[in-house]
Amino acid sequence: MNKVYDFNKPTSRRGTHCVKHDGMKEPFLREDLIPLWVADMDFETPDFIIEAIRQRLDHPILGYTFEYDGYWQSIQSWLKARHNWDVEREWMCYIPGIVKGIGMVINRLTEKDDKIIIQPPIYHPFRLVPQDNEREVIFNPLKCADGVHYEMDFDHLEQIIDDKCKVLILANPHNPIGICWSKETLVRLAEIAHKHNLIVISDEIHCDMPLYGHRHIPFATVSDKAATCSITFGAPSKTFNIAGVVSSYAIVPNKELRERLFSWLKANEFEMATIFAMVATEAAFNNGEDWRRQMISYVEQNIDYVDSYMKANIPQVKLIKPEASYLVWLDFTALGLEHKALVEFLINEAHLAMNDGAMFGKEGEQHMRMNVGTQRATLEQAMQNLREAIEKLQNK
Repeated sequence: MNKVYDFNKPTSRRGTHCVKHDGMKEPFLREDLIPLWVADMDFETPDFIIEAIRQRLDHPILGYTFEYDGYWQSIQSWLKARHNWDVEREWMCYIPGIVKGIGMVINRLTEKDDKIIIQPPIYHPFRLVPQDNEREVIFNPLKCADGVHYEMDFDHLEQIIDDKCKVLILANPHNPIGICWSKETLVRLAEIAHKHNLIVISDEIHCDMPLYGHRHIPFATVSDKAATCSITFGAPSKTFNIAGVVSSYAIVPNKELRERLFSWLKANEFEMATIFAMVATEAAFNNGEDWRRQMISYVEQNIDYVDSYMKANIPQVKLIKPEASYLVWLDFTALGLEHKALVEFLINEAHLAMNDGAMFGKEGEQHMRMNVGTQRATLEQAMQNLREAIEKLQNK
C-alpha cells in the first residue's frame, strides 16, 4: 500500500532564515502577514529525500565528489517517463540555479549591445538579469482578449525582431499565469526562432506540476528546429520543495551551441554539482512519483477552494486557473484601486503577502501572484482576511 502524505500538517518555518517567512520585513515593511509569495511550498520536503541526505551525512567526510552515473540516469529516466523525452547524457550539464544559468547564457553567448526578448507578464528575473548585464530587453507581451486566456502574439514578435535580437527567454510552463503551452504554439515559436537565429532559453522548472489533466511539452521536443535552437533548464526543486539545495541542470541538444556554453561553464567550474544536489535529485526522481501525484492533487484542491470561495464571497477578485504549478494569477481590476493603492491595501488591510503583479511587467498591474502551496487552514484564514478587508473598503 502506498504511503499517504499529510499536506495539511503545519510546520513552522520561522527561525530557519527562509525568505518566505523570515525575509518578509524588507519587501513588505512588516512581519505580521500571511506569506503567500515566494515560490516554494510550506509542505515538508519528502521523507525519502531527507533520508537520502541523512544517509550521506552518516559518512563523516564531505569532500570533493564527482558526478556519478546514477545521478544523471535519474534525470534521464524521469524525463523519459514523465515527458517522453530521450535525453542523451552529453546534452546535460549541472548549473548552480536557473536564474544564474540565464545570466551565464547571456554572458557567454551574447554581447553588451545585443537584445533579449521576453513575454510579459513574466517572471521578473527574465527582465532583471539581462538588464543588469547591460543587454537591452525587448518586450513581446502576451495577448489576452477576455482577461482569462493568454496566448503568444506572434505577429508582434516578428515585427520586433532585428539583427541585434539574440535570445528569447521562454517560461514553459508560464510563470506567473501557469500556462502549459500547446505543441502548436511551441512549434510556431521554434519556426520564428530558427528563422531569425534566436536562442530560446526554455525555463521548465515547473514542468512536473501540470494540473487538471494538462500536459507539459518540453520545447526542445516539438521539432528539429526547436532542438537546434534550444537551451532547456530544469530542476526537481519546485516539485519536491528543495530550492535551497540548488539542483538545476541544462539540456542542450545542439552540439555547437552546447560546446560554446558547456566549455565556458567548465572553464569557470560552474558545472560542478554539489554532493547534496546529486543526492537530493537522485532520491527525488527515483522515488518521488507517488508523492508528486498526491501533492498535485492537494494543490488542485487548494486552487478549487480559493476559486469557489472567491466566486461565492469575493466576486470582485477573478482567479485565473493555472494549468501548472501552485502559483495563481489574481485579477483585482474590479476593485477600482490604482495599483499602488492595491498593493498597500493587501498588505495593510488584508494582511497578505503576495507577489506584486507589476514586478512581472506593466501588464501585471491590478494583478497579484498568490502561492497556494500551503496548508488549507492558511488559505482559509487568507480568504477570510481578504473578504473582510474588501467588505470594509466598499462600506466606507
